[in-house]
Amino acid sequence: MLFWLAAGAFASMVSMRICDPMLPALAADFGTTPAGAAGVVTLYTLGYGVSQLVHGSLGDRIGKARYIAGAALVAAAASLACALAPGLRLLEIARLATGAVAAAIIPLAMAWIGDTVDYGARQTTLAKFLNGVIVGIILGQSMGGMLADTLGWRSAFLLLAIVFALTGWQLGVRAARANPGSPAATADTPMLERYVIVLRAPWARAILALVAVEGLLVFGALAFVPTSLHERAGLPVWLAGATMASFGVGGFFYTASAARLVRSLGEPGLATAGGLLLAAGFALVALLPGAASGVVACIMLGLGYYMLHSTLQTHATQMAPAARGTAVALFAMSLFLGQSAGVTFVAGALSSAGYAALFGMSAAGLALIGLVFAALLRRRTRQADGPRRERRPGAGD
Repeated sequence: MLFWLAAGAFASMVSMRICDPMLPALAADFGTTPAGAAGVVTLYTLGYGVSQLVHGSLGDRIGKARYIAGAALVAAAASLACALAPGLRLLEIARLATGAVAAAIIPLAMAWIGDTVDYGARQTTLAKFLNGVIVGIILGQSMGGMLADTLGWRSAFLLLAIVFALTGWQLGVRAARANPGSPAATADTPMLERYVIVLRAPWARAILALVAVEGLLVFGALAFVPTSLHERAGLPVWLAGATMASFGVGGFFYTASAARLVRSLGEPGLATAGGLLLAAGFALVALLPGAASGVVACIMLGLGYYMLHSTLQTHATQMAPAARGTAVALFAMSLFLGQSAGVTFVAGALSSAGYAALFGMSAAGLALIGLVFAALLRRRTRQADGPRRERRPGAGD
């Protein structure tokens, strides 16, 4: 199950990024400009973000593994529609549909892991699952460009359709004969009430706020690292973009050592170290832009991000166990909204503030986020230990 959940996450991430480098090819085929073809990117993102409001609740009602399998099969059909689209408008509609259904896979897979894996092993299991996400992020853009230049852009969507279909089929088979992640205890509860269940919990509100700010600070600045390296250090556009692949390398460092890091640092230590590594990475980009420093900085950013974010993810799976799918979908939507707000803010402030100031602002904010989250984790642990000590039998009992 875990392998095929990671495969679905891989396909979802590749699908999100695959159109970025093929915009010139789409523009040439459909008689428009790359900017005129950009709807295939923005509409996918729109569908991906808005549909989170529905997927989590339906996953709680139907059963997460079955719902993920169905979503992957529908995403396969939508990807095939992309490959066969005779015009740009139909391609945009098919991309909107693909994003809307592919959005279910990653949050509900995390929720399924929360249902089926004990909390002590959950962060390590989520790290294994994240390998699919990271590979998808790294390969998404390169696959889109390579296939567009060789076999044609339609072949990219055909390949995605095959991966989605195989994933949906395999998950459906395994969900039928293994632990499917049963419908939630709140399966019969109306959708809005499930959101109330999640948002009523103070800890859930804290996690959702933290991940929104994390998304704002990390991805708002990260989106402009390649442009900064091009404009400030004179790197060619292709090399500045390729430097960003080092972010995924940092992510692999985390997934390869997650079990050891969790044991040695604990959750507060992971949050602190992750925030400080993110701060150091952005500070390095701000103060010393260049090819070598850019690679080192992006590795630090990738490692730091997954140390901090995976700890937030683990707690997202425990925010509301009775409505876990709804809770994790809210977590994903909060991250998405934070990312969108961050890119918008940085784009608007860049001309007046400059790269160094904005990267420095993100560095300071992320160091603070890591320290605040670590402090909240320690306080939560003390609050949980207090009642346990009080219930411990005394010598005369």
